[in-house]
Amino acid sequence: MTVRFQHSSDIWRDFPELVPAVISVRGVSAGVSVEDRIATFGELAAKRLATASEGELPEIQAWRRAFSKMGLKPTQYRCASESLLRRFRKEGSLPRLHPLIDLCNAVSIAYAIPVAVFDTSKIAEYVEVRRAAGDETYVTFSGEREHPPAGEVIFADAERMAHARRWTNRQSGYSAIRDTTADVLIVAEALHETAQSDVESLMVTLIDELAALWPVTPRAAILSSSAPEFTV
Repeated sequence: MTVRFQHSSDIWRDFPELVPAVISVRGVSAGVSVEDRIATFGELAAKRLATASEGELPEIQAWRRAFSKMGLKPTQYRCASESLLRRFRKEGSLPRLHPLIDLCNAVSIAYAIPVAVFDTSKIAEYVEVRRAAGDETYVTFSGEREHPPAGEVIFADAERMAHARRWTNRQSGYSAIRDTTADVLIVAEALHETAQSDVESLMVTLIDELAALWPVTPRAAILSSSAPEFTV
């Protein structure tokens, strides 16, 4: 199965500072332990939070500006990494869901960059980060169906399923990682001043971790407005 990932031209036009990394992995499973790695990345996050709140980090401030630009109140709708950092700061840990998700969440708080993970088998042909037309369907984790309003930035596929709402705010339960998931698409996006080097570092870190934990050979790329497409 071939799956493409890209951002629409108007997203690149409106957010030229965007730096996305995409990683494709085939052959993950739930039967590995990531506790030591989670602890390492958690320590990195804790060090940053010891000197600044999550809202003061440049990575988060950039996403708050983007949410404001999209017409969203940034303290009502937070990017995924800010929500994770906020919970980590308050509780000292994050909930355990699946080894891959736990790893990606830990890397996300260490870098303060949103990391989304999708079950590739649930994606129809492609995923495009674009503005909604208003007729797409989003499935919550409790199974409820929503229809993002026209203009909202979503992750949409060929069957008009929305795999994420409000860009980096909330993923869908439809393509969430489960114990039976084998093939995944990982997307990390940043908008801050040093996004290029930070996203590259995050991508290399995740590739190394994935290859160390599972018998996989990840494929990855940094996308740009001149090279906006990644094919799995």
